[in-house]
Amino acid sequence: MAAKDIFHEAVRKGLEKEGWVITNDPLKLQVGGVEMYVDLGAEKIIAAEKDGEKIAVEIKSFIGPSNISEFHTAIGQFINYRVALEEQYPDRTLYLAVPLGTYQTFFSLQFIQTVIQRFEVKVIVYDPANEVIWQWQTN
Repeated sequence: MAAKDIFHEAVRKGLEKEGWVITNDPLKLQVGGVEMYVDLGAEKIIAAEKDGEKIAVEIKSFIGPSNISEFHTAIGQFINYRVALEEQYPDRTLYLAVPLGTYQTFFSLQFIQTVIQRFEVKVIVYDPANEVIWQWQTN
């Protein structure tokens, strides 16, 4: 498994503040001969449950030199993880967690919004400084 994302604990605490119970950290996926922890490089997945709703969260920091490069990676991972979740945990909804600053600047761009809508990416916006969830975007 790769190292935890720099903002992993901030997202985890934000979810817990909203009443989510963390059930897997990370959530292991094993589908079609492929084993994934949805944890590539500095990213991590958290599985949580609230009021019978189950989610999986792919955390991204967007602290590298190229937001578009990180976005390409995030979307590729998101699609792979969603397919794997549909196979193994069809009752879980996948979210992509992004920091507030990145959401307000990069994710507000028309092209990024088009990709998010076309691929039906559900987004959690988190504030890493205050360790809170700022917004849930479900399209």
